[in-house]
Amino acid sequence: MAVNCFECQYFYTTWDPANPRGCKAYGFKTKMLPSIVVKRSSGMECLKFEPKKGARFR
Repeated sequence: MAVNCFECQYFYTTWDPANPRGCKAYGFKTKMLPSIVVKRSSGMECLKFEPKKGARFR
């Protein structure tokens, strides 16, 4: 199952138009979702995913 960055506490939106999405856990900004970058670079799903506090997921 793919990691949904929008449900992760480390995901954030940046002010950088060239790299509008970021990951605080890994410390980078990107155009794509950070989980896609992690998967392409390492071949593994993101290991830093933490659900947002207080959020309810299916």
